[in-house]
Amino acid sequence: MKKDIYSKPILFALVAAVTVLIGTFVTMFYPMFTKEMHPKLENLKPFTALQLAGRDIYQREGCVNCHTQTVRPLKADVLRYGDYSKAGEFAYDRPFLWGSKRTGPDLARIGGKYPDEWHYQHFANPQAFFPKSNMPKYDFLANNKLNPAEIKKHMDALGFPYTEDEINKLADKTEMDALVAYMQVIGSAVEKKNVIVISEDSVEETSPLANKPEAIAKGKLLYQRECAACHGKNAEGNIESSLVDYSMAEPADKDTFLAIANGIEEAMPGFANKFTREEIWSLVEFIKSLKNKQ
Repeated sequence: MKKDIYSKPILFALVAAVTVLIGTFVTMFYPMFTKEMHPKLENLKPFTALQLAGRDIYQREGCVNCHTQTVRPLKADVLRYGDYSKAGEFAYDRPFLWGSKRTGPDLARIGGKYPDEWHYQHFANPQAFFPKSNMPKYDFLANNKLNPAEIKKHMDALGFPYTEDEINKLADKTEMDALVAYMQVIGSAVEKKNVIVISEDSVEETSPLANKPEAIAKGKLLYQRECAACHGKNAEGNIESSLVDYSMAEPADKDTFLAIANGIEEAMPGFANKFTREEIWSLVEFIKSLKNKQ
């Protein structure tokens, strides 16, 4: 009787093992070294020296324990934070800081959402922005100077490009400056979309809630919750301009509605994703009421 490979267990095991190893290499290991497996967004750039220093501080202070940096492709995530995360935006993240717990909000789309001053004040005193926040204060970072030599070592290890001038300028920067710079670069390579934009044609010329006390009261609560940190507790102005002065100029109801809904580029995020039309009109009524207090 003629014997075949199936009747030789040792030979069969060796052939099977070699076959599995070849298949594993072709389907798993080889693709890991191809360009297609390491995508990079067109707008993505290596971290600057200051941004990298901020990223190191972000890790050192344990921010990754409370904040994620990945928007899942779920409707709730996308509506709240913005476009879902792409593999190509993390090409320079070593290690990844995706996180696994959201004690605080996700930060994947925080870059450019607020002006620098917002971050400086928020890090110094988070409770001034969100009274119920359990985030610790990081005001001490403003007193800690950066160590250019240490940051240079990190850039060398990661292979990031830099100039000597860029490194030397770090001597005048603080850890707070670095952390803010890092915040502003997170997610900045991703084109912003999935943001609701209210068209002018869909907005009434005058407020449908004009002079209604309940609308003014509701608008005041919304203002205290979302707007007071930037525009001041009494709308006197802080990071952003005074809304008292704004109301004195008597802007059209429609213009105020659109500014709140769609935001102002590089100054204020839009709230169309967060507020209903009724809530935005209530805010309009509250802002209009400020004029009567002068």
